[in-house]
Amino acid sequence: MSLHLYNSLTRRVEAFKPADPARTTMYVCGPTVYNYVHIGNARGPVVFGVLADLLRRRFGALAYARNITDIDDKINASASEQGVPISVITERFTAAYREDMAALGVAAPDLEPAATAHIGEIIAMIQRLVEAGHAYAAEGHVLFAVDSFDRYGKLSGRDPDEMLAGARIEVAPYKRGAGDFVLWKPSSDDLPGWDSPWGRGRPGWHIECSAMAAAHLGETIDIHAGGVDLQFPHHENEVAQSECAHGGRTFARFWLHNGMLNFDGAKMSKSVGNIARVHDLVRAHPPEALRYALLSAHYRGPLDWSDGLIEQSVRTLDRLYGTLRDLADVDADARIPDAIEAALDDDLNTPQALAELAGIAGEARKAGDAAERARLKSELLGAGLALGLLQQDPATWFARGASGEDDARIQALVDERVAAKQARDFARADAIRDQLAAEGIVLEDTPQGVRWVRKVA
Repeated sequence: MSLHLYNSLTRRVEAFKPADPARTTMYVCGPTVYNYVHIGNARGPVVFGVLADLLRRRFGALAYARNITDIDDKINASASEQGVPISVITERFTAAYREDMAALGVAAPDLEPAATAHIGEIIAMIQRLVEAGHAYAAEGHVLFAVDSFDRYGKLSGRDPDEMLAGARIEVAPYKRGAGDFVLWKPSSDDLPGWDSPWGRGRPGWHIECSAMAAAHLGETIDIHAGGVDLQFPHHENEVAQSECAHGGRTFARFWLHNGMLNFDGAKMSKSVGNIARVHDLVRAHPPEALRYALLSAHYRGPLDWSDGLIEQSVRTLDRLYGTLRDLADVDADARIPDAIEAALDDDLNTPQALAELAGIAGEARKAGDAAERARLKSELLGAGLALGLLQQDPATWFARGASGEDDARIQALVDERVAAKQARDFARADAIRDQLAAEGIVLEDTPQGVRWVRKVA
């Protein structure tokens, strides 16, 4: 099998192999830790986490970095408002981010560099850009001169003048060009700052990622990934400053961008005010269902987020875990089926992979032969493993939000109803059914007998 990925840089699907067969490198833009992240921010970590596992299966060693932006004007504003050091804000929301990603089944990256731990590398990169004539100092700022890089715009594929016309550009008298962007800016006494050749100050956002990627992964990396909203200006600026700082060497061979989430037809964003925070969602819904929902559409396209999508994901997982529960007497080890690997090799086609998973479960529900049931359970567990799903014990999944005593009570009622039907006491059977329905318990008839699930709230 051969892995193919859509490369935003070339705007086509290409076969992927690492430049160094002994070490694949991937950098994913992480959060700015001043608040809880919304569910749209989780799409990249979920999808590119699946990619990270796939890369390890295909090529072995992987260096996967996902950064933490812990110096930013929004962080400064929050710290000032609360009268605390920025570390109080950043440590709190970094911990919350890790907790929320773990709830979604997102494994920690191999490397998690923080911007404030790389000030030396950032200053050194800015110095190289100034010395090479790609950046200039002005009024305590250092800015990148966009017109010094003749390939500016190659990632987004648009004319720089058109891009700048549609972007939020800071108008400042010290800028030589309207599109020149800040690499370093001065800090007043009440703001965090570090000593530099240009005075006390702090880094601009774009230079942070370039410096951290180079420090941990090298001057040229295999894959750089993030949300499509970062393609311009953030990623475009990363390309410019990195390649200029490294003598024109390619910064990232492949660029991957995940699409945005829409909520009621509008893009989900903090500025619009229609955000659904991961911190809240994982407490209101089964986190695995949120993960399933995030994988249900191809990563490059938009995803329409809704309560209905979450409910459908819960129902689907109910059926899948129900199948595993029916196979509880079968011993099997997880084996990722070829069809799942083929779907993921096709530019991370998770909708196709989920369809293959559902097909395996359907076959398993009909299988009667012991060997066939064992094979299908193995494939079902393996398909789930490749997608970060079905890794719980079925009893744990179905017991969500309830005590063991409550489960036992419900099962006793189900058993009593079965006995009542066998005794032709249909009035009692109907009364139990109605009682359970009122509690949100749905009964399902299966070849293995009656099973129950909790209805989605």
